[in-house]
Amino acid sequence: MENKQELKKNLGISTAMATVVGCVIGSGVFLKPQAIYTATGGAPGLGMIAWLITGLVCIAAAMTFAEVAIMIPRTGGMVAYLEEAFGKKVGFLAGWMQTILFYPAMIAALAVAFAQQAELFIGEGFIIPVSIGAIIIVVILNGLGSAVGGGAQVVFTICKLIPLVLLMIFGFIKGSGDNPIFSPMIGEGLNPAVVLGQLMIAVLFAFEGWTNVGAIAGEMKNPGKDLPVAIVGGVSMIMAIYFIINLAYLWVLPADQMKDIAVPASAVAIAVFGDIGGKAISVGIMISVLGACNGFVLSGSRVCYSLAAEGTLPASNSLSKISKAQVPMNSILLVSVLGAIYAISGQFNLLTNLAVFACWIFYTLTFMAVIRLRKTQPDRERTYKVPLYPVIPVIAIISGLYVIINQLFMSGMTTTLLAVGSIILTLIGIPVYAATTKKH
Repeated sequence: MENKQELKKNLGISTAMATVVGCVIGSGVFLKPQAIYTATGGAPGLGMIAWLITGLVCIAAAMTFAEVAIMIPRTGGMVAYLEEAFGKKVGFLAGWMQTILFYPAMIAALAVAFAQQAELFIGEGFIIPVSIGAIIIVVILNGLGSAVGGGAQVVFTICKLIPLVLLMIFGFIKGSGDNPIFSPMIGEGLNPAVVLGQLMIAVLFAFEGWTNVGAIAGEMKNPGKDLPVAIVGGVSMIMAIYFIINLAYLWVLPADQMKDIAVPASAVAIAVFGDIGGKAISVGIMISVLGACNGFVLSGSRVCYSLAAEGTLPASNSLSKISKAQVPMNSILLVSVLGAIYAISGQFNLLTNLAVFACWIFYTLTFMAVIRLRKTQPDRERTYKVPLYPVIPVIAIISGLYVIINQLFMSGMTTTLLAVGSIILTLIGIPVYAATTKKH
């Protein structure tokens, strides 16, 4: 195991930064302006600032997360970290939540986003069947084996970058620039503290992927020195890209119009390039979204497979089987079928809020695990330590608690019910764990 890790330690700062950027930039930057400007009441100011604030939160979160990721280089990621800090039951609940909530909700949200884009070509009224069809396509790709999935992911990545770059460049060239950018900050009668929490939930979806810093750290030549630079540099680059493209959107369309458009990036593309050019950009966005969906099916099925291999899920024997194509097909089907069920809602923003809220409960526990393990295992070797300890972990914890409390108590009855429902689904994992471990 040690020799294997040594062979991988070949990444410098620039490669690591590029990996961080590649993992994080996905579909949220194309799709989230509607939710952002709906929350601000059509005002642009706080929405633009939220991209910067949330980026800073993600820097603190990633720098904190990286300490346990490097110290505990075990399969399972967050499941393994929480097991070591708080016990096997808490670790299992993290994996259970990812299997039945986070990954299926993300798969469903991206499939719905794909269907919303498809409406430009096939007309309205087909969101649910097209969403389920998109999930079936991704299941087939994953079922053919890692070589096919990997090749598809290359195409998806290229198609992600093309519309991003074109919208940034031509938005400024062809946009009027007459729309307000930072004023008003927020709509009349809205509470800035409550709205900021809603904005952070929306923007955190666009930043999802920073947890991959653990995998990057294991391949770096000098993680203790270079990892903080890669995280800060990579996430700062993402912040800049997100800020600039949202500025480009506002250069073309005002915030009070974008709040009423399901896919603002497509509307901006049509305004900039005309109907044909805009639809061509929309095809690129659709492929990008499908690629993100493919990635979540791939990752989510492996979490499910990992739990099943330990025997802690119902039907573990079936879920831990490997197909002839060397993929955990039954685990792929489980997270995908759950995703298809969630997709019946047809609600992109609701599904992403559900996924982000559920996962940030355990992200916050992971930040706490850094402090706990410093106390319970002070002599353990740490090749990377979070800088400015305990300030950075405390910032990450406070930010996580703010997101959780805002969703539970400050964002309206629908959001509260959604949050409570996700907690209940997660807690169902306790009797499941008791039953499966008793069986063993």
